[in-house]
Amino acid sequence: MKQRKAWGIVKKAIKEGDIIIEVVDARDPIGTRNPKVEKFVKEEGKKLLIVMNKADLVPKEWAEDYKKRHKDTPIVFISARERKGTGILRNEIKKLAKELFEEGKEKVKVVIVGYPNVGKSTIINVLKGKRAVGTAPIPGYTKGKQLIKLSKKIWLVDSPGIVPVDDFEELIIRGGFPADKIEDPVKPALKLIKRILETRKEAITEKYGISEFESEEQILKEIGKRKGLFEKGGEINLEETARYFLREWQTGKFTLFGREKERKEKFIWDFEEVLDEIEKEFLIDPRRILWKYENKLIGDKEKRVGFREIEGFVVGIAVGFKKCDSALKFLEKVTKKKVIASECFGGKWKGIIAILE
Repeated sequence: MKQRKAWGIVKKAIKEGDIIIEVVDARDPIGTRNPKVEKFVKEEGKKLLIVMNKADLVPKEWAEDYKKRHKDTPIVFISARERKGTGILRNEIKKLAKELFEEGKEKVKVVIVGYPNVGKSTIINVLKGKRAVGTAPIPGYTKGKQLIKLSKKIWLVDSPGIVPVDDFEELIIRGGFPADKIEDPVKPALKLIKRILETRKEAITEKYGISEFESEEQILKEIGKRKGLFEKGGEINLEETARYFLREWQTGKFTLFGREKERKEKFIWDFEEVLDEIEKEFLIDPRRILWKYENKLIGDKEKRVGFREIEGFVVGIAVGFKKCDSALKFLEKVTKKKVIASECFGGKWKGIIAILE
């Protein structure tokens, strides 16, 4: 029921929009593009724009090659957090809107959709700037939602359509379930290897030195052999190898593109759904946020971070730190803002909720 309801919200968002922006993680296009979304957009006769976010973490040559191989749909590569390519994004929106104006459309609504943690809200904030308004002269627009005026005739819906993760294997690959707790890790590991081979098979060679193989299972066995993951009889322990491989992927130690290794401190972008609720209720008091969402925020030693700009302030969440002070400094580093209020929580591994400006 939860999945059905989530898809209902996404489909409703698509029906409301004229231009649909599907936000994709440039490091994992196969895993974060959704054929079901794209099919529904085309069936509804809406304009589709693919925005490949986090493009600063992939080689420029690879990005250009990807665009050449997918000419059927407009694609823009950007880095929302680095504010790179956002001008190109605006121009592409205007270009698609112009086509609609020529067809007789008077006003155009832009809707953003995509999986969790691909950067939807960051892109909305980048496009938004200081131009948020509460109402818009567009007939039939859903009450309670906010529209942002991008130009005289182009409006952006200020609430993303969150595409649900449909199956457990996909949830594992996205880091939503710890690799060490998976009962049957082989199937998701093989699925991930297949995806890597389809996207950039060189990554397997660069990471593990495996250049010759006939199947995904052979690759997994070779990884186990090279890591010394054997059972008592000398056979490769395939389950432990799969867990190791998934753990490497989930923690960012293995990525499609080696440039991501330049990060000195590994962390996962998270809390998008919680931040959606915080923004909806306009909560900018750390204590109230903690009281309402503590159960959704408590974590372990894995660093997870998220933040959202709300009416001139930034609400930041960081967990997985040994000290609250370390979490605060980290939030200031990633947001480039100063903390004005905060609340610490957790036991051995601390978390922090902070308001920054």
